[in-house]
Amino acid sequence: MARRPAVTLQEVARAAGVSPRTVSNVVTGYPHVAPRTRAHVQSVIDRLGYRANAAARSLRTGRTGLLGLVVPALDQPYFAELARAVVREATGAGFTVVVDQTDGDPDRERELLLRGPRGALFDGLVLSPLALTPDDLAAADPDRPVVLLGERTVPTSFDHVHIDNVAAARAATAHLARLGRRRVAAIGLEPSPAARTGRQREAGYRLALEDAGLPADPALMRYVDAYERSAGFGAMSALLDADPRPDAVFCFSDVLAVGALRACLTRGVRVPQDVALMGFDDVEEARFATPSLSSVRPDRDAIAHAAVGRLLARVRGEETGPARDVTVPHAVVARESTGGA
Repeated sequence: MARRPAVTLQEVARAAGVSPRTVSNVVTGYPHVAPRTRAHVQSVIDRLGYRANAAARSLRTGRTGLLGLVVPALDQPYFAELARAVVREATGAGFTVVVDQTDGDPDRERELLLRGPRGALFDGLVLSPLALTPDDLAAADPDRPVVLLGERTVPTSFDHVHIDNVAAARAATAHLARLGRRRVAAIGLEPSPAARTGRQREAGYRLALEDAGLPADPALMRYVDAYERSAGFGAMSALLDADPRPDAVFCFSDVLAVGALRACLTRGVRVPQDVALMGFDDVEEARFATPSLSSVRPDRDAIAHAAVGRLLARVRGEETGPARDVTVPHAVVARESTGGA
């Protein structure tokens, strides 16, 4: 059977009653197309089964249609859920996302940022770095479309999307203090000077203790090498060996809190009656734990929307001004582990 010829862009334009340029604008996600026109052209594209020639488009526009999402670890639920939100946003704009995992390796992060062999594939990057230094960021091409996620410690030439980690950790700890808990521990402090997340959440924790008139007891502060369930289990076990024990624990991530919850179960410690437990990230696992985990909810959809929007504005040349700093909302969600609904 003879293979049916591929539908051309010109055929779509004739069927839709518009110019080939309008069809091209819809296919490439150009924003300045009337919504009714976009919907009509897209319906014709879907009906005729038109598929854009990616190689030809790349030669014509100088773009590949690929965006890179660079995260430390995809086995961390927060980054997996964030990746889903970013892919959804980019797909809606006509771009394909390639997800890359760095494991916090500075060489890997540097290669992708500085247009190494893999980094050069992408029209732009959404990058959540763990190990990049201010010098690394300063060495990058300031005109390259890059959006940074996570904690910002130095000014850069790149747009930055984040939550206020200090304020979020402060609110989480304050929630525990308002319950009348007086020995509020923390799991998730990090020894490395480059550990920006841990340091900012520690700062918020300490501020909330000061607000509540509670001492910042070093015996209640537990360092971890990684935000993993086993680390939460070990840190919580050590806290339960203390005399007196804490009556509340703020974990700097939900996976740490899940490990801590398991340690309490193993030792016969009731949550929240004996120890109230708070996590951070509000991943799906927190909502289905037993008891369900109270947590800080970063607005992941808002992070994805802002990051992809800022990136595409740079990719398309619609935005050439100075870097922008975008702070997205967060909320404390009270569930069973702190006596909430």
